[in-house]
Amino acid sequence: MKRKVYMIRTVVLLLLGNLWFTANAQSDVSPTGSTDSLSSKYTLENCITEFSMDKIVKTDAGYQFWFVDKDFIDGRTLKMSVVAPHQATHAPHVHAEDEFFFILEGRAEVFLQGEWKSVGPYTSFYCPSNVEHGIRNPGDKELKYLVIKKYQK
Repeated sequence: MKRKVYMIRTVVLLLLGNLWFTANAQSDVSPTGSTDSLSSKYTLENCITEFSMDKIVKTDAGYQFWFVDKDFIDGRTLKMSVVAPHQATHAPHVHAEDEFFFILEGRAEVFLQGEWKSVGPYTSFYCPSNVEHGIRNPGDKELKYLVIKKYQK
């Protein structure tokens, strides 16, 4: 069990690191190169989000929980989606933003450019911008996955 938790934390940290440090890495630095304003902008209180069923957003296929919403840091987000058995949050679609998915629990069928593939836990799935993609739950148990995305301004 400890190994499973360690693996999840490691992958999530790698994905988050990629998102936060490569997408507009200089966005929080002032024109003079100073980061002094960051010490007052980011605190433990607003930088930690603990999961709570009281704060979920219900969907037709299950629910989602925003660990980081698009208003916190320049449109960068981290969301957990939970999809009921034999359901999909939405059909394959296209949008301007790229996304990372990380399967936490259950089985998923992922779709990219006309092809479906079945995957299990601890699998990442990258969806480039403006490419048709999707994800659904073909199994008999809930599907839980993270979505990392930077929304356009």
